[in-house]
Amino acid sequence: MKFFVCDMWQPYVDLAKVFFPNAIIVIDKYHFIRHVTWAIENVRKRIQKSMTATLRKYYKRSRKLILTRYHKLKDENKEAVDLMLLYNDDLRIAHKLKEWFYEICQSDKYSYQCRELAKWIQNAESSGIKEFEKCAATYRRWHKEIKNAFKYGYTNGPTEGFNNKIKVLKRISFGLKNFYRFRNRILHCTR
Repeated sequence: MKFFVCDMWQPYVDLAKVFFPNAIIVIDKYHFIRHVTWAIENVRKRIQKSMTATLRKYYKRSRKLILTRYHKLKDENKEAVDLMLLYNDDLRIAHKLKEWFYEICQSDKYSYQCRELAKWIQNAESSGIKEFEKCAATYRRWHKEIKNAFKYGYTNGPTEGFNNKIKVLKRISFGLKNFYRFRNRILHCTR
């Protein structure tokens, strides 16, 4: 086995090192990108707590605007995001860090990704935003495996997609008594 793709859970990595000592450990892209999403969401939630009720509702309803890549927004939505970011320095810095990290992830140049990831971690650590400091600490611990994800591009997406299809089949079937029928149904529906 050349590669072992997993999420950011240390027992998986320990298992890989025991049973596949020569495998390169790769962190699934979804699992490390979501840490930035969680960080900016937690910043938004923290800031919302100090707002008036109407402003709090507006920020909650507009959360997708903050999470969406800025360049993909329509002009009127960009204006709304700009206005929301003017409200708080932490949210503005968090949004800038989120955009920068997504840009790093979408690049196809490995040397750029490695260089910028190191800079991003330093900036997040010194940002003064506890949510991004925690995210940066996690990335520092998994730095090598994240760089492997950039370099090799392997992901568990297809496997997790098949598992999701099987779970949906099981749920809509309301249980099946015959394992072989269930197996055949899975084989027919996942081709």
